Amino acid sequence: MTGIFEGMAGVLADVLGGPVLYTPKGGAPREIRSIFRTEPIEAEDQDGHPIVIIAPSWRVGRNLVPELARGDRIDPQTGTLYTVELIRPSGSPAGDAFVICELRKVQP
Repeated sequence: MTGIFEGMAGVLADVLGGPVLYTPKGGAPREIRSIFRTEPIEAEDQDGHPIVIIAPSWRVGRNLVPELARGDRIDPQTGTLYTVELIRPSGSPAGDAFVICELRKVQP
């Protein structure tokens, strides 16, 4: 049943997103087309209940960041760096489904 969902994260990232520089702990930075937001977004908790995320957030296909972990760095190329604080899987069964990361601004 995942067939109809496959590829949708990439399409949405292409339409709504832009290049974000991702640096995993102990790894080299790489540019990933994904969706970075500073305004609140709606998401679902692990039980499917709607929630509002007020922290800056990053939506990225989980297949693009298999090593994703708390503390990884995100540079949306806006002049501010962020670290990953919390990782929320989406409800989609697709292999390339989004994960939503809550971010924390890195103090200079």
